[in-house]
Amino acid sequence: MVSQESFVNEGRLTRSRRLSMINIGSLDEKIVLFMEGEVRMPREIGFGVVGLGMGKHHCKAIDAAPNAKLIAVCDVDEERLERMTQQYGCKGYRLYAEMLVDPEIQVVNIATPSGMHAEMGIQAADAGKHVIVEKPADIAPQRVDSLIEAGRRNKVKMAGIFQSRFEPLNIRIREAIQQGKMGDLVGVHGHLPWYRAQSYFEGPHGSWKGTWNMDGGGSLMNQGVHTVDLLQWFAGPVSEVSAFFGVFGHDIEAEDHAVAVLRYQCGAMGTLYTTTCCYPGLNQRITLFGTKGTIVKEEGQLKVWKVMEDVDGAIEREMMDLYGEKKGQNASADPMAVGFDGHTQIVMDLVEAIEKDREPTLSVTQAKHAVEIVCAVYQAGRTGQSVRLA
Repeated sequence: MVSQESFVNEGRLTRSRRLSMINIGSLDEKIVLFMEGEVRMPREIGFGVVGLGMGKHHCKAIDAAPNAKLIAVCDVDEERLERMTQQYGCKGYRLYAEMLVDPEIQVVNIATPSGMHAEMGIQAADAGKHVIVEKPADIAPQRVDSLIEAGRRNKVKMAGIFQSRFEPLNIRIREAIQQGKMGDLVGVHGHLPWYRAQSYFEGPHGSWKGTWNMDGGGSLMNQGVHTVDLLQWFAGPVSEVSAFFGVFGHDIEAEDHAVAVLRYQCGAMGTLYTTTCCYPGLNQRITLFGTKGTIVKEEGQLKVWKVMEDVDGAIEREMMDLYGEKKGQNASADPMAVGFDGHTQIVMDLVEAIEKDREPTLSVTQAKHAVEIVCAVYQAGRTGQSVRLA
């Protein structure tokens, strides 16, 4: 198992595609979507990436983002370290503490096991570095609070990773809800029937997965937290949770199947299930319905867009033309089949946030509620009682 001490005490992170940005407004939050083109910023921001499993997607995203430069990578695995330094021509560190004092690095991307996120983010903030932290921000809300406080204390920016918020279809769905096109929300359902082989949880880079102290859980905290975040981003905060979970198809400590019923502050109710037992791995499915319409999506593909005010079906046809057909491998069966465009947009947004001295579009503060919901599901499953969220 990768220990927290080994990552903290040891550690080793171009520029292909250029992207520019357009603003897509919503009622209470600006979402920035980046498309192809050139964008000019006053200076280049140096990045370092720690943890080169999921961190390789961060490297690729930094390499693709304008005005961002990959300065260094950090990992205790020398093979991973050598591969990334060769690929990107950057420095490599085995000691995280050494990377933190590199004067060329302004931002640290943390992609280590989840239970290390807050501590390593706090160390980066105390070193005066801005932070991008992989999902989840950590495995307990109190740890996320400590990370947020470190950012405030050191006056650095802190961004989270929930790249699905940046997908154009998800932005359009959220806008339709906020503009009242679906009426009052009634049902908010998220299902994640994924599959992971036992080997995913084994070996030097897998043994932390599915553990309570490093992964914070199993299919819900690791794979399902993206779905949890998307549901609450669409529908608003969750107020109450009832749940069951268990281990069915793997030799792991935490759950590989979780089922929950959620009540939202807006009054809607919904179901949530996540699993890594569903061979061979099927698409995430989200179903939303209100008093005036229904929307259904699978991964990035729109399945249903039926809204009462769209009498002639023109908006439905437009939406289906834009988002109704998508092909390609996704993360339902392959954990590394993760598109990095959303990561690139988050990198670009943080560069702009630094230059303009504003909060990131997706701050760590915004990433906290998904962790609160997941932890409430686990508490409800353990106690057999519903859990209310403040």
